[in-house]
Amino acid sequence: MNRAKAFSRMPGKQVAIIGVGASKFDSTTIGQSYKELTFEAAKKAYADAGVNVREDVGSFVCCAEDFWEGNSISDEYAPDQLGAKLRPLFTVSGDGLLGLAHAFMHIMAGVSDIVAVESHSKLSDVETKNLVEDLGFDPTFGRMQGIDPKYLAGLEMRRFLEESGNTVEDCASVVVKNCSNALENPLATYGSELSKEDVLQSEEISSPLKKLDVSQPSDGSVVMVLASAQRALKLSDKPIWIPGISWFSDTPNVEEMDLGQAQYATNSSKKAFQMARIVKPSEQLDFAEVDDTYSYKELEHIEAIGLAKRGGKFVGAGKADRDGTLPVNPSGGSLGMGYFVEASGLVRAYESVLQLRGQAGKAQLPRASKCVVQSWRGIPTQSGVTAVFSSR
Repeated sequence: MNRAKAFSRMPGKQVAIIGVGASKFDSTTIGQSYKELTFEAAKKAYADAGVNVREDVGSFVCCAEDFWEGNSISDEYAPDQLGAKLRPLFTVSGDGLLGLAHAFMHIMAGVSDIVAVESHSKLSDVETKNLVEDLGFDPTFGRMQGIDPKYLAGLEMRRFLEESGNTVEDCASVVVKNCSNALENPLATYGSELSKEDVLQSEEISSPLKKLDVSQPSDGSVVMVLASAQRALKLSDKPIWIPGISWFSDTPNVEEMDLGQAQYATNSSKKAFQMARIVKPSEQLDFAEVDDTYSYKELEHIEAIGLAKRGGKFVGAGKADRDGTLPVNPSGGSLGMGYFVEASGLVRAYESVLQLRGQAGKAQLPRASKCVVQSWRGIPTQSGVTAVFSSR
């Protein structure tokens, strides 16, 4: 039996990431459209994978939402910069990690043996981010005239803190850690040295949510190339395998949400860990890149997926630091790198691949062979994805 066939029969050795590319990330990208950012990322990803996009890539996945782009059927503009002319392009109206899951399914279903997935943000072109988020709420029961939609994040934060035993100081520790981590990441926009007092004394957005608890907008694009085991082993010296991936969506109705629980993270992680044969995630994983759109979300997510005990002061005790027992968001997360709307999950995945390859530069962890990547689509959703990546 040849090496490729032997690997394809091993659990978790069926689909791999063989190429990644990213544009520059910044709060404002003057003079570049989202198409140009995507083209920049795509060129890097195809070169990294060693593929000819015109001959090797069988299908493409883009993650697009018309409201963020400002035009209808925005995915119609995706083929040109991806090299997908006259080939299948599948559109996901969801976050970039969900796009990765669909690319995974393309390969597992035999649709293609090499798939490219793309997601991007051009938030600097959006003058009314709050109004776009407001459109996600039910117009009768959830959408409040003239009220910042982050009111829901404040309600959720308070409920989570009261139920879990975490505190606003614990949330501030997340901000301090992630912004400090971002200082070592050349792609990060919002790296800074902060104290917990800086966070706690910042402007109140929606009690108890403070300004520094909220990740700030950023522009950028990420493209990833996935391949079947047979193609991955021929094309890549160090494929990053996806042994498990799953997603879950809870109720879209605010009045029905359990604001103290991230059930989407719990449910999706159970399936992803089952696929990857992860029984004790806190012991079997080397690091985590999880959604931290708001500071409390990092705490909620690491507890929901079983990396930390509920209210266990995991971050505050330094266990999630780069030199801790289980580093969380060593890249800086969204709080340190910026918030990329639909691309946020794919940015977390990109940073994880760099770590697993040993290409994270000053942010490189000494021990990194398996990790969990987790995403959340943002308010007012209860939707998220969990994936396990492995270099072995």
